[in-house]
Amino acid sequence: MDADDFIVHSDLRFTHPPTRRFGDCADCAAGRCAPPRQRGRRLFTGLLGAGGAAAFLPAWAREGVDVGPKSKFAGLVSAEQLEQAGGQQYAQMMAQAGQQRALAPAEQPQLQRLRYIAQRIIPFSYEWNDRARQWKWEVNLLGSPELNAFCMPGGKIAFFYGILEKLKLEDDEVAAIMGHEVAHALREHARERVGKSAVTNGIVELGSALFGLGNLGRGLANMGAQLASLRFSRDDETEADLVGIELSARAGYDPAAAVRLWEKMMTANKGAPPPWLSTHPASTTRIRDIQANLPKVAGLYARARKPDQRFPTAPPLKTAPRPPSGG
Repeated sequence: MDADDFIVHSDLRFTHPPTRRFGDCADCAAGRCAPPRQRGRRLFTGLLGAGGAAAFLPAWAREGVDVGPKSKFAGLVSAEQLEQAGGQQYAQMMAQAGQQRALAPAEQPQLQRLRYIAQRIIPFSYEWNDRARQWKWEVNLLGSPELNAFCMPGGKIAFFYGILEKLKLEDDEVAAIMGHEVAHALREHARERVGKSAVTNGIVELGSALFGLGNLGRGLANMGAQLASLRFSRDDETEADLVGIELSARAGYDPAAAVRLWEKMMTANKGAPPPWLSTHPASTTRIRDIQANLPKVAGLYARARKPDQRFPTAPPLKTAPRPPSGG
């Protein structure tokens, strides 16, 4: 298939379609999100003020954002098995997209753009997760009008064409999305959510919790479909926002683009809010969190090697005709 054969499907079909939308928060949808000053299970956002926070940091503190340790629930699940399950789910989705002519070929300009940006971001992921050095990273572009993107455990990245085209994203904004989704994988939010789910459902016994054995270990082999439907908490989303702006800053992309991105998302589809927006009545709070942390990554961005290539925004693609009813 060449670049001209790549098309957008209004009803791109997967056996296990991803139900989580970019930036989607499960707690908001369920009414569980705490007010900004009460959340922060493990976050140290810039709401304290750059000067005030600095007074509590030792001289050797790292430069960048502070998000605290990973959740202990992640330790209940085998990272290797979860990454394997994610890879299998991802491969199945890409194969199904290919059958529908909705998987961008290597020469597609927007896919080349995504892969270029990923190549700049990935080297800065290793500090956040040692396993990232071993991941077999992949980046693909799907022909769907959805405003969506994701990164499976193990570094399996996919963008939907709609988020590039409809929001008219510039490279810095694409890097903000990619940094955000990669951060979910680096911080092992899916692993944490699966661990919590296992505890909630009474699957984990003491032995399996400590050693990765028993029912939980066996259940990981069948969790591919679950990975596509996991939704992250508001804390997870805030972590991903903050780690994402650091990754993009170190890669030479303007971290302030994350603010512009969310402003675009808030104004998209006026009169018919997309699913991710309906779960985020407090998007302005999210923007404030990002803005408060921009000073922490300003120096990283100032010193970073800037991209030697810039790409045009995504043009409209031909759309596949909708199949007849019942077909």
